[in-house]
Amino acid sequence: MANKPITLPLTIRAQYVKDLSFENPDPIAAFSQDTDIQPNIAVNIGARADNVGDENFEVVLDIRVEAKRGDSVLFIAELSYAAIVAVENLEEGAIGPFVMIEAPHLIFPYARNIISDMTREGGFPPLLLAPVDFAALYKQQQEQAAEKKS
Repeated sequence: MANKPITLPLTIRAQYVKDLSFENPDPIAAFSQDTDIQPNIAVNIGARADNVGDENFEVVLDIRVEAKRGDSVLFIAELSYAAIVAVENLEEGAIGPFVMIEAPHLIFPYARNIISDMTREGGFPPLLLAPVDFAALYKQQQEQAAEKKS
């Protein structure tokens, strides 16, 4: 009995950096101040998708990292990392959640690597972002959108 190949309902057609920024506002102060004090690092991650025709979507991960020591900003890293994904054989109601959960999950490791490289090249230790629960992020974004409508 021959095994049938499994066809995934999502195919990544392309991945790319859409926008990239690294700000190091005061490098002299950042490296001369009390470096024993751990910085406060705030990470914000969002995901969005736009239909670009047929069953193709541009999925974008927006990541913003701000590191502070006290009131001093050490660095700000911003990345919009995108992919063109195609979906097949999904019911209409399943496309949105699938695109907004599975596609970000698949491209996140690449975005994470770029953030790590960017902070290292900016003169700081490489920042390794923790894994993200994109199902919870999708649910949170849906709840926020519902609140805005009401």
